[in-house]
Formats: sequence, structure tokens, C-alpha cells
Amino acid sequence: MNNKKLIFTIIISFIVDRITKVLIGLNYNLLETKPIINNLFSITYVKNKGAAFSILENKIPILTIISILAIILLVYYINKEKNISMLSTFSYGIIIGGILGNLFDRVFLNGVVDFLSFKIFDYYFPIFNIADSLIVIGIIILIIEIIINDLRKWKDGYQKDNSRRK
Repeated sequence: MNNKKLIFTIIISFIVDRITKVLIGLNYNLLETKPIINNLFSITYVKNKGAAFSILENKIPILTIISILAIILLVYYINKEKNISMLSTFSYGIIIGGILGNLFDRVFLNGVVDFLSFKIFDYYFPIFNIADSLIVIGIIILIIEIIINDLRKWKDGYQKDNSRRK
């Protein structure tokens, strides 16, 4: 595993998240909405004092501790593992960068800046940000990689069993 690539990915992810949030803060008033694609996508500036879907609302100290613990556990796991793929390194980097982006908001802004608002049919998806997207994308990539690796192991084991039978 390449620590430099991991750190680079974390830093870039954090910076992209911060830039988008600063731009929203400079160009929008709190609770202001501007449609980008009518009836589908808007920029809506809100401050979330909870986690995803506003769970644990107004529990910023608890969410801060959870974020710090998540980062510590991820770093511990990454350092413990010997053969982490480049894709996993990237995934862990964007997850940690996303967690740091939202942690920064909780610590310094007393709430997470959210602004990406989607309406699908008549359902308004909870407003989120780039950090949230990075965390979800990183987790999805890791899950896909785990499934692919498990399928390869299963296929290799199946082929070995069949070759012994011949």
C-alpha cells in the first residue's frame, strides 16, 4: 500500500469538499434554493446539525467522536493490512477525506454544510454534500471489490476441486 497516494487522495478529497462548501457559503444565503434542472436537481444551502438523514440531530459532540473513531479505525486497518490494492487505497482515501470534510464543518461551523438537492418523481432525497458522496462512493467501490475478490476465490476453489476430480 502506498501511503503517499492515500494521503494525496485524502487531501484532494478534503480540499474539493471544502471548496464546494465555501463557494456555497459565498454565493447562497442559508435555506436559499436555486433550481439547476427543473423538477430534478437544485442547489439548496442548509446546515445539518445531525448525520445522514439528520439522525442524531444536535448531537455534534457524539458525531464528532464517532467521526474521529471511524478515522482511527480506518487508519489502523489500512496500516495493519499488507496488500491493499490501488482501488482500495483510493476508496479509503475518499472515505477518510469525506469524513474529515464533514468533521471540519461540525467542529468549526457547528453543523455540516449540505447543498445537493434531488427530487425524484415526488420524493425529495435528503440534501447532501460532496463529502457524503465521497463516503458513499468509497464504500460502494470497496463492496464491489470485496464481491469480485470473493467470486474470484470461489471460482479458483471451484476450478481446483474440478481439476482434482478429473
